[in-house]
Amino acid sequence: MTTENLISEIQKKKSFLCIGLDVDLEKIPEHLLKEEDPIFSFNKAIIDATHHLAVAYKPNTAFYEAYGLKGWQSLQKTIEYLNNNHPDVFTIADAKRGDIGNTSSRYAKAFFEDMNFDSITVAPYMGQDSVEPFLEFTDKHTILLALTSNIGAFDFQTEKVNDQELYKKVLQVSKDWNHSDNLMYVVGATKVEYLAEIRDIVPNSFLLVPGVGAQGGDLKEVCKYGMNSDVGLLINSSRGIIYASKGKDFAEAAATKAMELQQQMESILNAS
Repeated sequence: MTTENLISEIQKKKSFLCIGLDVDLEKIPEHLLKEEDPIFSFNKAIIDATHHLAVAYKPNTAFYEAYGLKGWQSLQKTIEYLNNNHPDVFTIADAKRGDIGNTSSRYAKAFFEDMNFDSITVAPYMGQDSVEPFLEFTDKHTILLALTSNIGAFDFQTEKVNDQELYKKVLQVSKDWNHSDNLMYVVGATKVEYLAEIRDIVPNSFLLVPGVGAQGGDLKEVCKYGMNSDVGLLINSSRGIIYASKGKDFAEAAATKAMELQQQMESILNAS
């Protein structure tokens, strides 16, 4: 998917909502456990109920890897369902990969070619040659971890290197990599006070922003400091939407929560 396609979808739906499909069998409704593939059944119901409200879906691969081969099969079925039924929706493999060049090439082929995701999250710690193999793919996007929403982000990301915070160095240096126009960045909603400076460095890039909802991030504040002329934001909510109910009405409850966020986003877009 091109960036222009994503922007068009945002404009059409008046939404920049990303729904995280982080499926825990201990949290999904009990009646689904009788299904042949409970994870896929859960995802399909959530997608069917919310696809008109979201522009992106983000399965965190750890929640599938935890269940071994069956989990990977559920992930494969989920991405195939999205691509076949909702090809205009942006898909994110939240895999946080990143390794020496030839290994990164294999990761990129796995997620971009075999599974046909539109994007993947990548850790930048190993530097340029660990990221550029992902950037070589046409109309695929690499979402680089910049400033994350967890408490441990302060261990390294905000520490200064030659009088510049490490996350700023990541942003600045990555702009000069080959095919850097395929880069997006992860910036946590709980780090809203940093967004204005981040926008100074990457004014035109899309930011994937987790942490709105269950983690306490404020949507209006994120938009105030992080939105650009193309919106430039994908606001992710996972637990707050997909686990809105543990009953048979779980999909309807998820749609209600997703609509609440979408309507807030529409209001922000109309006011901008």
